[in-house]
Amino acid sequence: MSDFDPAKTALISRPMLAVMTAQFLSAFGDNALLFATLALLKQQFWPDWSQPILQIVFVATYILLAPFVGQIADSFSKGRVMMFSNGLKLLGALIICFGFNPFLGYSLVGVGAAAYSPAKYGILTELTRDELLVKANGLMEASTIAAILLGSVAGGVLADFNLLSALAACVIAYGLAVAANILIPRLQAARPARSWRPREMSAQFFSACRVLWQDGQTRFSLVGTSMFWGAGVTLRFLLVIWVPVALGVSDNKTPTLLNALVAVGIVLGAGLAARLVTLKTVARCMPAGILIGIAVSIFALQTNAYSAWLLLVIIGMLGGFFVVPLNALLQEIGKVKVGAGNAIAVQNLGENTAMLLMLGLYSLAIKLGAPPVATGVGFGVLFALAVGGLWLWQRRQSVRSLSR
Repeated sequence: MSDFDPAKTALISRPMLAVMTAQFLSAFGDNALLFATLALLKQQFWPDWSQPILQIVFVATYILLAPFVGQIADSFSKGRVMMFSNGLKLLGALIICFGFNPFLGYSLVGVGAAAYSPAKYGILTELTRDELLVKANGLMEASTIAAILLGSVAGGVLADFNLLSALAACVIAYGLAVAANILIPRLQAARPARSWRPREMSAQFFSACRVLWQDGQTRFSLVGTSMFWGAGVTLRFLLVIWVPVALGVSDNKTPTLLNALVAVGIVLGAGLAARLVTLKTVARCMPAGILIGIAVSIFALQTNAYSAWLLLVIIGMLGGFFVVPLNALLQEIGKVKVGAGNAIAVQNLGENTAMLLMLGLYSLAIKLGAPPVATGVGFGVLFALAVGGLWLWQRRQSVRSLSR
């Protein structure tokens, strides 16, 4: 076991750089593979409404595995869990690359991603001091968003050039991610498993769910991050059908470039959050959440490419400022109450349930013939109202706790 001591380590260290490198490569593969697979579905003449189904298959693995992946992350060295998970992603990409059913391959990538997520966020609490956790989350989000930026563009551009080369790039990225994971120190298990029986593991997970949902602060974080990522994944698919209608462009490259602009904004927003928000001032992020919905509604009405680009960067900035502090809040409290891995697994259940619901509604709306522009405006308005309601609820909870 490593004698690594987080109490003596700065934010930028060799173990942290290894984690960020592995995360970048893994997220690069995820995003390049998504757009390469979407191009494959178009090439094979799958209907438009099947595109969000691809993501639903991915998201469903998170939900089904949620009772188990948190305990796995806390029961083993998290760096090794990350390495195994990237190996599963590599296998899924190979299945798609060699011409097998894309939904099957992408679901296997989802299994790897579900196991990977609690480990990658949970390891931050083991590599950094508590007072650096928001900044560490900012680095993680920056690494992730840079990967989204480059991976999305690479997937779309390479798919327009040669679809097989796009899929091969994903395989290479996952292979390099596995190699980077080897450089992460072998840390001790945070909470060795008491049982590997599925029924008992499920009971422990749902016990952790109750603990976190009963706590006002972690419940606030869980609801906020679930809303954000559910909205984010829906916006990604909305862009694919919005671009031909609003901008008159039908290639694979343009939607990926627009997603990349959102990613640039999130990096900037995450940096601002690291500077301006602490665990004690998390509520400062809420106005940004309301403005996300307003900006999405305005964006959906655009017909000029330059104004659309600017709005997508702004949406990303607001998103980064909104979600990074909420992530840090959950990790800090969840680490103490149920273990970091379990806390992230509970968060994943909430986020992916929200994604599943929003994608399902979106897919149904498109299947029923809803116009992309109207869908975008309605989506933005509903999101702004939902975040506003969450903010009012959180303030009432704070007032009640102070009056006791």
